[in-house]
Amino acid sequence: MIGIDETRVFIPLGIAVLTVSDTRTLENDKSGQTLVDRIEAAGHMLKARAIVTDDREKIAGHVTAFTLNPEIDVVITTGGTGFTGRDVTPEALEPLFEKRMDGFSEVFHRISYDKIGTSTIQSRATGGVLNATYIFVIPGSPGACKDAWDGILKAQLDYRHMPCNFVEILPRLDEHLKRSKS
Repeated sequence: MIGIDETRVFIPLGIAVLTVSDTRTLENDKSGQTLVDRIEAAGHMLKARAIVTDDREKIAGHVTAFTLNPEIDVVITTGGTGFTGRDVTPEALEPLFEKRMDGFSEVFHRISYDKIGTSTIQSRATGGVLNATYIFVIPGSPGACKDAWDGILKAQLDYRHMPCNFVEILPRLDEHLKRSKS
């Protein structure tokens, strides 16, 4: 079965949103607000929201801090995934990933291709895991945020989604840290 299994109970996740931009504020951050609106409509809990400039150390610092907060299960960043000199979000975060999520990028590009054609190659959307926390790095347009949430994250962050989802494996993301040294 593909879809929602109504016999399962929805499990709300704690989610943080980080907008990467040199120019946006909370008042004009349409991409971040698009994500917040969808997160809350889905029944999840917004645990943190911030805006940071296009600076590798600041991006990495914010995301790492979010992943160390036990109330945050997922971090979604928006912005800084293009090819200009200031676009450094993947460079800031991919070295931190304990595990890469290549499939996220591939599915995001497939969805994006259906809407904007070959222009999708101008995005370096990516995903991974750090400190038992999922991290999704998406472009800074409201359309890209809608595509990522509606086409991928809404389902994968819902425990009821079958045949599998990210919620059911969340408790096992850090099992490698719990193994004995013997």
